Amino acid sequence: MWHNLKKEAVIRKLGSSEKGISDEEAGRRLEKYGKNIIEKKQEINPWKIFFLQFKSWLIYILLAAIIVSIVIEHYIDASVILAIVILNAFIGFSQQYKAEKSISKLKKILSREVKILRGGKLKVLKVSEIVPGDILILKEGDKVPADSRILEAESLEVNEAVLTGESMPVRKKDLVIEGGEILAERKNMVYTGTNIVRGRCKCIIVGTGMKTEFGKIAGELQEIRLQETPMQKKMDKFAKQVSVLVVLLSVLILIIGVIFNQEIYNMFLTAIALAVSAIPEGLPAVITIGLAFATKSMAKEKTIIRRLPAAESLGSVTVICADKTGTMTEGKMSVKEVYANKKMFFKKEKELMNRKNKIDIKDDKILQQLFKTSVLCNNARFEKTNGKYEIIGEATESALIAAGLDLGFNRKTLTEQEKRVKEISFSSERKMMSIVRKNRREIVYSKGAPEKIVFKSKFEYVNGEIIKIDERRKKELLKYAEYMENRALRVLGFAFKIYKGGEIEDDLIFLGFIGMQDPPRQNVKDSISLCKKAGIKVKMLTGDSELTARAIGKQIGISGEMISGKQLKLMDDKELIKKIDKIEIFARIEPKQKLRIVELLKSRDEEVAVTGDGVNDVLALKRANIGVAMGIRGSDVAREVSDMVLLDDDFSSIVKAVEEGRKVYDNSKKITKYFLTVNFSEILLIAVAIIFGFPFLPLLPIHILWMNLITDSLPAMALIKEKPESVMRGKPRKEKSILDKILIYVLIGGFIAFLVGLIIFLIAINKYPDNSEKVWTLVLTGDVLFEMFLIFSIKSSRKIHKADWTNKWVILGVLSAIIIQIIALYTPLASALSLVPLTIKDWLFLLPFGLSGFILFEIAKFFKK
Repeated sequence: MWHNLKKEAVIRKLGSSEKGISDEEAGRRLEKYGKNIIEKKQEINPWKIFFLQFKSWLIYILLAAIIVSIVIEHYIDASVILAIVILNAFIGFSQQYKAEKSISKLKKILSREVKILRGGKLKVLKVSEIVPGDILILKEGDKVPADSRILEAESLEVNEAVLTGESMPVRKKDLVIEGGEILAERKNMVYTGTNIVRGRCKCIIVGTGMKTEFGKIAGELQEIRLQETPMQKKMDKFAKQVSVLVVLLSVLILIIGVIFNQEIYNMFLTAIALAVSAIPEGLPAVITIGLAFATKSMAKEKTIIRRLPAAESLGSVTVICADKTGTMTEGKMSVKEVYANKKMFFKKEKELMNRKNKIDIKDDKILQQLFKTSVLCNNARFEKTNGKYEIIGEATESALIAAGLDLGFNRKTLTEQEKRVKEISFSSERKMMSIVRKNRREIVYSKGAPEKIVFKSKFEYVNGEIIKIDERRKKELLKYAEYMENRALRVLGFAFKIYKGGEIEDDLIFLGFIGMQDPPRQNVKDSISLCKKAGIKVKMLTGDSELTARAIGKQIGISGEMISGKQLKLMDDKELIKKIDKIEIFARIEPKQKLRIVELLKSRDEEVAVTGDGVNDVLALKRANIGVAMGIRGSDVAREVSDMVLLDDDFSSIVKAVEEGRKVYDNSKKITKYFLTVNFSEILLIAVAIIFGFPFLPLLPIHILWMNLITDSLPAMALIKEKPESVMRGKPRKEKSILDKILIYVLIGGFIAFLVGLIIFLIAINKYPDNSEKVWTLVLTGDVLFEMFLIFSIKSSRKIHKADWTNKWVILGVLSAIIIQIIALYTPLASALSLVPLTIKDWLFLLPFGLSGFILFEIAKFFKK
């Protein structure tokens, strides 16, 4: 491991020198190691992705239904079903094709130029041409192009969030690291894709391309394939069950017809018509449209769904593994607490408070001097972006500038009044920085680690006086700093003095401490509470320290067991699986551990949603049931791999999306219940008519297909707009089949529909024994009315007076189907369908039968607990 070796040993092992390798040697190494690029193991095949969209049992059934419809010359049915199949295929193709292009995004990160030393000469080369042994020269603002061991570092800080998830920049220097199993602990290494936020360094490249930490992730990413969603699995199982049942029943009808001397060709057409009718071919179309509506609704809640079935999968989620920084927290530092003049103060919005009252900072010279120092001993700056001024700089310095501005200390005004003379930069050894400024006289402004500022201070500004402080007082001050740090605050000490020559940072006047924190988002606590009510476990994953993670967890309602990355490394999978339910906080974890957590949770049959923003997260994002990328902080790679993107990076948006996903599934169950309840009753009705030897069948093939066309379209589609009914109060569903919890309803409803059709047929054939068209019209219209009224019972599990009636589309869908049926009866279309007009008396006769299913099921709701 390179971080365990002295720099001399690293240089020697790589066959290089501090002046770098020669161009000739570089050429040989380029041939040996290859270019510094991310390789693809296989090219994306759009045709393969397109044809994979047809790999579904329900699609197989629909393709068979198209062929059958063409055979019996029902071209409209064939066209509608074909359109459904093509729509599903194109939607699925476009979503998956985008996801599979994610690797190409990784290559963009390496398409730059970089400064290196070769043979002692400074050269600028393309990133793809650098090799192990090259000496890199990096400065503030550069992106690291290859994994490298630091040789020299000056005030070096690197943002490694893209790989480690740690929110704060990491101080780096040249030293030998003992251990360093976790990437975040390797303070003498810089890694591909990370950013230099402060200082400069010289380092030697130890790994390029696929041999980098970044490349290893890209390689593993290509091994992970998109998975079927819970709904897709259930739909496939459901389709197999339905196809077998439909074929058996249709064959049975054909056999019965032949046995009872029915004309073979007519029975064949009837059997086929029944098969096409019984297959709920509208189900995929309605669900697809439902998912489209859901994604539109989620977009309003700042959530973009990239893969359409993922909208429903959210409703199955049992565990959400969420990053702390930027998802559960605001993702930016802000001043929270202040210690000065032997008192504690708290910052709320744009005001400073003591425990009871607002503080007018104009009346407190010590607080004035403290915040003035925090603004003037600072390198953050204002820059105009898109017409607006933004604070640009390191997170803690930006927080100090923002707090100063809130309290009336404008950096621009102050820096114009006091010009910078000199800066003693921050370093990891000194742990402090000072800036000398001059107006009429020179003043030193200092900030740094509490112990350093207290150690350098000889005086303290208290009650308007500058008094000398002793060792006892210094220990007392450090206890206040420790108290603030234990509350997960990043604490800085501040001091100043009038400079009269000599050592700049000696004999300072201590002013106080300022504690900063990346605070929790406003609604995150309520969202986590809602998850608990909905039976969803929330686990916080962070690269930050245990102290910070625990403090934030306490504030937002995550109080279970905590484990660190080091502890995680020592546990085997069996041990971790036993404890993983109780562990709610994972601190100081690295990318592979995040993936491991997801894998282990999935092995327990959990449906896992995981958030991520960096390259370090892409493996977990793609392996999880739902990968959630950040829209603001997220990398292109993370967004392309994910199933959904949060435009506002807010954890609460995930919870809203879960609710929408549950709504989609809930409505899909209602639609399935509606289709199946009525689609099988015709088979039983035809079979009974044949067995009992009636002079003609209750319905012709054309009637069955006509009813299927008008009742399975607009009314069913309207159900996707139903509002959710307490979907976040129950546990996540663990149903193995889409028929779970609705099968009894389907069987009872189907039997009632059969009885209704049979009774109408018996009465009609008795009254009109020689008028088959009248009998067919009464049976067909009675069935249509039965289905249309039944939908009002199916739309809600609540009693009719407690149901939500704001979904006007159900009413419009039902009215449209009835109007189409009326048009069929009273226009020339009637003769084409072998129907006749009905009288008012006929309609009054059919009305009770039409209402019967609705009334019976509503009565059942009153007896249901």
